[in-house]
Amino acid sequence: MSVETRKKATFAQARLIMVMGVTGCGKSTIGEKLSHRLNAAYLEGDNFHSVDNKAKMSAGIALTDNDRWPWLETLSKAMRDSNVKTVASCSALKRSYRDYITKNANEPVLFVHLHANKALLASRLSDRQGHFMHTDLLDSQLQTLEPPQHDEFSFSVDINATVKDIVSKIELTIQN
Repeated sequence: MSVETRKKATFAQARLIMVMGVTGCGKSTIGEKLSHRLNAAYLEGDNFHSVDNKAKMSAGIALTDNDRWPWLETLSKAMRDSNVKTVASCSALKRSYRDYITKNANEPVLFVHLHANKALLASRLSDRQGHFMHTDLLDSQLQTLEPPQHDEFSFSVDINATVKDIVSKIELTIQN
């Protein structure tokens, strides 16, 4: 059985699902809608950032690994401590972050990578109101992003579609 076939066979068994990607890709919106479709709990990753992290991002200052590790630890522990199917949102930009989240969660975490071209992401960011993430950080996040590789427990979804279609595609991929 190929790696891809084994992954698909286990997608449906995943209890912990992380919707990931750079700023503006719709992690929160897609994650929340997906949690409803899957009858799962939802953890908004932004709620686990420290006040200092949010202040930095609001000022257009990119987070460092040292800023991110405590956030990733808190979020992954919340996932681990959930006793039900759980969908969370988190940028999870680097493989080391995804590996850490999975290790700290104590079970496989299925990563759903939302991706798009820079123009679409920038357009979505310019339309967003009241979010602490400074729009100037898109370039930094795109430079930091290490898209999931074929050997990771993950799949990618292009976000150039409606929210309903994106969520449906994710749900179908998980269930099939």
